[in-house]
Amino acid sequence: MATGNGSSVTEFVLLGLTQEPELQLPLFFLFLGIYVVSTLGNLGLIVLIGLNPPLHTPMYYFLFHLSFVDLCYSSVITPRLLMTFVNQNIIPYDECMAQLFFFAFFVIDECYILTSMAYDRYVAICKPLLYKAVVSHQLCLVMTVGVYAMGFVGAMAHVVCMLRLTFCDSNVINHYMCDIPPLLRLSCSSTSINEVVVFIVVGVNVTGPTLIIFSSYTLIISNILCMHSRKGRAKAFNTCSSHIIAVSLFFGALAFMYLKPSPTESLDQDKISTVFYTIVGPMMNPFIYSLRNKDVHTALKKTLKKRIST
Repeated sequence: MATGNGSSVTEFVLLGLTQEPELQLPLFFLFLGIYVVSTLGNLGLIVLIGLNPPLHTPMYYFLFHLSFVDLCYSSVITPRLLMTFVNQNIIPYDECMAQLFFFAFFVIDECYILTSMAYDRYVAICKPLLYKAVVSHQLCLVMTVGVYAMGFVGAMAHVVCMLRLTFCDSNVINHYMCDIPPLLRLSCSSTSINEVVVFIVVGVNVTGPTLIIFSSYTLIISNILCMHSRKGRAKAFNTCSSHIIAVSLFFGALAFMYLKPSPTESLDQDKISTVFYTIVGPMMNPFIYSLRNKDVHTALKKTLKKRIST
């Protein structure tokens, strides 16, 4: 991959999350712990779903892909963040563009996987008699292909537009990763096309899924309120509330980052916002979607018993 059109920059310097020396070591261990928990949680859920046939249903099929995407894109971001805490903050131009591609690819994938999960829950709760007919194996496969196709198209649009820019004045990125806003600030060529592409791609991939997800959960909650069983209502509300919190944090942080006018102030707020959906979110999701799930608990107990007996 050649550098941009006329660019003299062959590598970038990542400033990292903070420049305070006394915070470097504590933050290194904090984010290392988060990454370990995130990796074990998502990898454990992937293995658990794969090994247990009772979990081979549409709901857990999408949860499997959510864990896979979280595992991948946290691995694209967090190791590089950890390196900035130990002063290894040089990233080659090609690696920077590759990180941008995979970051955009997996984040867009997550948007549509969360949308698929919300649709699955809508059909399961609001149209239970039609669930098996509507959410079929074929539909799940088509939705999954669509998820990764949208991720690929969106990521390619961002990277192709970034490759056309010239970087010649500075190579210092005020961030812990190669994200779009700080890279656009470094360019010494016009970024108007990139800004339009960002607004369109992010608008389609954030606004559309957000409307579908919250429409689904609005209908789900309306259906729950009509339930006669108080216990059933409480259980459904507990499940939906945790899902809505996770979705709100993810889409809220994305909208704050990419659907606002280009700011001229410090990027510190942007870095904190990015932490929520690149590092904290992938760690929380395995627990949010499985901590109070009896099916997952049962599958985990059976798997552990088999391993112990073996």
